[in-house]
Amino acid sequence: MYDVLVVGSANADLTVRVARRPGAGETVLGTDLMESAGGKGANQAAAAARIGGRTALLARVGGDAYGELLLAAQRAAGTDVAPVIVDEDARTGTAMIIVGPDGDNSIVVSPGANAALTPDDVAAAKDVIAASSVVSLQLEIPMETVRAAVAAAGEAGTRVVLNPSPAPEDLDRELLAAADPLVVNEHEARQLSRHTDGTPAEWAAALRERGARSVVVTLGGDGALVLDDAGTTAVPGVRVKAVDTTGAGDAFTGALATRLAGGATLPDAARFAVRVGAAAVTKPGAQPSYPTTEELAQLPELPEQPQQP
Repeated sequence: MYDVLVVGSANADLTVRVARRPGAGETVLGTDLMESAGGKGANQAAAAARIGGRTALLARVGGDAYGELLLAAQRAAGTDVAPVIVDEDARTGTAMIIVGPDGDNSIVVSPGANAALTPDDVAAAKDVIAASSVVSLQLEIPMETVRAAVAAAGEAGTRVVLNPSPAPEDLDRELLAAADPLVVNEHEARQLSRHTDGTPAEWAAALRERGARSVVVTLGGDGALVLDDAGTTAVPGVRVKAVDTTGAGDAFTGALATRLAGGATLPDAARFAVRVGAAAVTKPGAQPSYPTTEELAQLPELPEQPQQP
């Protein structure tokens, strides 16, 4: 039995820090290259496992050194990697990351083995899906594989947490209707709600009207906004010094899924996830920055009651 099964991508993150990001046609010098474990799916699994969630990962990696790096990182976090498929003839997915002095990043992803994760792989893992309380999904794998995972979760009665990132031009109603919640950042919320202006509460309402069962809009240092059957809840942020924002959204989503699997309400799960996301930005890298429950205790506490917008 798992709290969270993550179906998604696994990438090797190749990170360089720069004093400023280059413009078109420009070359700038950066720091030494840092190689670490990443990928939205693997990130979410590592985040969930490090805070004590019983976690498994369904992904594809290549039979190369980066694949070994990713598997070792998951094992170290406490993730069950039995469902991970090692494709000896493929290259492991990679992400090229440039981090500026403010901690913000620009990322280019080469999918590699992630592009070969198929609906057949999902079908082969149907027993794992049925044994999980929550299935967490993103969009760094083929869309037909995401749809297959949603369908399998529906058949098993497993809750779906959907983080539609990278954001598509549109998201069909089948996927929206399965999302409980749909987890989006501000850019994704604007695009998928078809509202170029407005507020996070308006974007969330539009996404729910389009079919999402519930919505969480992440707001970086400002926390998150939650919309579910109980109404709209604004969750305040935790003020920290940001070193590197890479993977912070994945840390949030992995923590959110874990708390939901344990029976928490969506606002309470989001309050916990905001703390995990805040802790993640205080260290460089994605998975290497994810906190344990003991490390979370060092952060300032949020107000006891969620704020109402």
